[in-house]
Amino acid sequence: MKNENALTIIEALSALAQPTRLGVFRALVAVEPQAIPAGELARRSVVPQNTMSAHLAVLMRAGLVASERRGRSILYRASLPAFQALVTSLVRDCCDGRPELCAPLLSQFSPCHVSKGALP
Repeated sequence: MKNENALTIIEALSALAQPTRLGVFRALVAVEPQAIPAGELARRSVVPQNTMSAHLAVLMRAGLVASERRGRSILYRASLPAFQALVTSLVRDCCDGRPELCAPLLSQFSPCHVSKGALP
Protein backbone atom coordinates (compact mmCIF):
# COMPACT_ATOMS: atom_id res chain seq x y z
CA MET A 1 0.00 0.00 0.00
CA LYS A 2 1.39 3.39 -0.94
CA ASN A 3 2.01 5.77 1.94
CA GLU A 4 -0.32 8.41 0.42
CA ASN A 5 -3.14 5.87 0.14
CA ALA A 6 -2.50 4.72 3.72
CA LEU A 7 -2.78 8.29 4.99
CA THR A 8 -6.09 8.77 3.15
CA ILE A 9 -7.46 5.57 4.68
CA ILE A 10 -6.26 6.54 8.16
CA GLU A 11 -7.85 9.99 7.89
CA ALA A 12 -11.20 8.54 6.78
CA LEU A 13 -11.24 5.84 9.44
CA SER A 14 -10.21 8.38 12.09
CA ALA A 15 -13.08 10.64 11.05
CA LEU A 16 -15.53 7.78 11.47
CA ALA A 17 -13.99 6.62 14.77
CA GLN A 18 -16.16 8.98 16.83
CA PRO A 19 -19.79 8.17 17.71
CA THR A 20 -21.38 11.45 16.59
CA ARG A 21 -19.49 11.57 13.30
CA LEU A 22 -20.26 7.93 12.55
CA GLY A 23 -23.94 8.56 13.29
CA VAL A 24 -24.00 11.64 11.08
CA PHE A 25 -22.32 9.80 8.22
CA ARG A 26 -24.79 6.93 8.52
CA ALA A 27 -27.72 9.38 8.59
CA LEU A 28 -26.44 11.08 5.45
CA VAL A 29 -26.01 7.74 3.68
CA ALA A 30 -29.55 6.77 4.69
CA VAL A 31 -31.12 9.79 2.96
CA GLU A 32 -28.88 9.80 -0.10
CA PRO A 33 -29.30 11.45 -2.64
CA GLN A 34 -30.97 14.08 -0.46
CA ALA A 35 -28.93 16.44 1.70
CA ILE A 36 -29.50 17.64 5.27
CA PRO A 37 -28.73 21.05 6.81
CA ALA A 38 -26.23 21.14 9.70
CA GLY A 39 -28.92 22.41 12.08
CA GLU A 40 -31.12 19.40 11.38
CA LEU A 41 -28.18 17.03 11.87
CA ALA A 42 -27.38 18.76 15.17
CA ARG A 43 -31.00 18.45 16.31
CA ARG A 44 -31.15 14.76 15.44
CA SER A 45 -27.83 14.08 17.15
CA VAL A 46 -28.68 16.25 20.17
CA VAL A 47 -25.45 18.25 19.95
CA PRO A 48 -24.93 22.03 19.74
CA GLN A 49 -24.84 23.40 16.19
CA ASN A 50 -21.25 24.68 16.56
CA THR A 51 -20.18 21.19 17.68
CA MET A 52 -21.94 19.69 14.67
CA SER A 53 -20.10 22.13 12.40
CA ALA A 54 -16.78 20.90 13.82
CA HIS A 55 -17.80 17.27 13.25
CA LEU A 56 -18.86 18.03 9.68
CA ALA A 57 -15.54 19.79 9.04
CA VAL A 58 -13.66 16.64 10.09
CA LEU A 59 -15.81 14.48 7.79
CA MET A 60 -15.33 16.93 4.93
CA ARG A 61 -11.53 17.01 5.36
CA ALA A 62 -11.60 13.21 5.18
CA GLY A 63 -13.59 13.47 1.93
CA LEU A 64 -16.56 11.53 3.32
CA VAL A 65 -19.04 14.44 3.29
CA ALA A 66 -19.68 17.19 0.75
CA SER A 67 -21.57 20.44 1.17
CA GLU A 68 -23.58 22.67 -1.10
CA ARG A 69 -25.07 26.07 -0.55
CA ARG A 70 -28.77 26.57 -1.29
CA GLY A 71 -29.73 30.14 -0.63
CA ARG A 72 -28.80 30.87 2.96
CA SER A 73 -28.51 27.20 3.92
CA ILE A 74 -25.59 24.81 3.62
CA LEU A 75 -26.69 21.26 2.99
CA TYR A 76 -24.55 18.17 3.61
CA ARG A 77 -24.54 14.80 1.92
CA ALA A 78 -22.43 11.68 2.11
CA SER A 79 -19.72 11.31 -0.50
CA LEU A 80 -20.49 7.76 -1.55
CA PRO A 81 -17.70 7.59 -4.17
CA ALA A 82 -15.14 8.42 -1.46
CA PHE A 83 -16.60 5.80 0.88
CA GLN A 84 -16.63 3.25 -1.93
CA ALA A 85 -12.98 4.03 -2.66
CA LEU A 86 -12.15 3.57 1.04
CA VAL A 87 -13.85 0.19 1.26
CA THR A 88 -12.43 -0.90 -2.09
CA SER A 89 -8.90 -0.01 -0.96
CA LEU A 90 -9.31 -1.98 2.24
CA VAL A 91 -10.75 -5.04 0.50
CA ARG A 92 -8.30 -4.92 -2.40
CA ASP A 93 -5.37 -4.92 0.00
CA CYS A 94 -6.78 -7.61 2.27
CA CYS A 95 -6.21 -10.63 0.07
CA ASP A 96 -2.66 -9.95 -1.19
CA GLY A 97 -3.54 -11.31 -4.62
CA ARG A 98 -5.40 -14.34 -3.24
CA PRO A 99 -9.13 -13.68 -3.80
CA GLU A 100 -10.16 -16.85 -1.95
CA LEU A 101 -9.06 -15.16 1.28
CA CYS A 102 -11.57 -12.32 0.78
CA ALA A 103 -14.41 -14.50 -0.52
CA PRO A 104 -16.02 -14.90 2.95
CA LEU A 105 -15.88 -11.13 3.49
CA LEU A 106 -17.23 -10.30 0.05
CA SER A 107 -20.12 -12.73 0.44
CA GLN A 108 -21.37 -10.57 3.33
CA PHE A 109 -21.95 -7.57 1.04
CA SER A 110 -25.49 -7.43 -0.26
CA PRO A 111 -28.19 -4.81 -0.68
CA CYS A 112 -29.46 -3.82 2.72
CA HIS A 113 -32.43 -2.01 4.19
CA VAL A 114 -31.65 1.28 5.94
CA SER A 115 -34.14 3.15 8.09
CA LYS A 116 -34.48 6.51 6.34
CA GLY A 117 -33.22 9.53 8.26
CA ALA A 118 -32.68 7.89 11.64
CA LEU A 119 -29.46 8.28 13.54
CA PRO A 120 -28.28 5.08 15.19
